Amino acid sequence: MDQAKIGKFIGELRKEKKLKQAELAEKLGVTSKTVSRWETGKYMPDLSLFKPLCNELDITLNDLMSGEKVKDKEYQEKLEENIIN
Repeated sequence: MDQAKIGKFIGELRKEKKLKQAELAEKLGVTSKTVSRWETGKYMPDLSLFKPLCNELDITLNDLMSGEKVKDKEYQEKLEENIIN
């Protein structure tokens, strides 16, 4: 998992949904500073927040762990890569 790539991906998706960091943070029960740290790649979301974060951003866990939207034909390969990493 590339922490910086995942953070950038979270930020891009949040902006596409026209959410402020504070709004996403409120939905997930964290601070806006926490969301900022994710987006800059300093920290990763807590494992317990992966699914709620994916739900808010309309992505799969595989997308989140890959730091990109995974195409259907690459899904299994990316899943295995993410599990190994």
